[in-house]
Amino acid sequence: MRRQHIGWAAGAAAAVLVAAGAITYAVAEDTGGSDAKTPGAESADAGFARDMAVHHQQAVEMSYIVRDRTGDEEVRRLAYDIAQTQANQRGMLLGWLDLWELPKVSADPPMTWMGMGDMASGKDGALMPGMATNTELKKLQSLSGKQAEILYLQLMTDHHKGGIHMAEGCVAKCTVGVEKRLAQGMVDAQQSEIELMAGMLKERGAQPRS
Repeated sequence: MRRQHIGWAAGAAAAVLVAAGAITYAVAEDTGGSDAKTPGAESADAGFARDMAVHHQQAVEMSYIVRDRTGDEEVRRLAYDIAQTQANQRGMLLGWLDLWELPKVSADPPMTWMGMGDMASGKDGALMPGMATNTELKKLQSLSGKQAEILYLQLMTDHHKGGIHMAEGCVAKCTVGVEKRLAQGMVDAQQSEIELMAGMLKERGAQPRS
């Protein structure tokens, strides 16, 4: 199990490095080269990159937790796919901030770039809508088998709904084409996964929390 865990982490890390190595060219081409105007620290482009990187990190964390709490291959495969995809995308988002020479943290509340800074209370570690609380993460760590599967699927469904809302905000407000396309890809993929997880919950005699 330990060897598999290390291999999985190494694979995710490799995917992030590959993405990080390619994004400079993608963004430079999309914005017309190094002399083109780059987003400012208060822009939607920067705000989305910062906030979604944090949002994605929790999805990766939850997926690692459930992977070690169940032997169900369907859930483990979904968790693996989510962790790989979101670790990769997180690397791209942080890479863009590096490329733009912008800070990865902001003094403003999360989602301020969407005009929704007052919604991000940060209560019990849930920094943005859809994010699990610290209490929920601890509960997930304490469960195993079917109970862990159900809670993970419920938490990830909520997480995806919050992520879709943020990604739609970027599609509407961001100015860098490659970032807008990534955000739209997130919307499409996560909506598909929400539908998949609804079916998986039904098979387990449960349903989404909202």
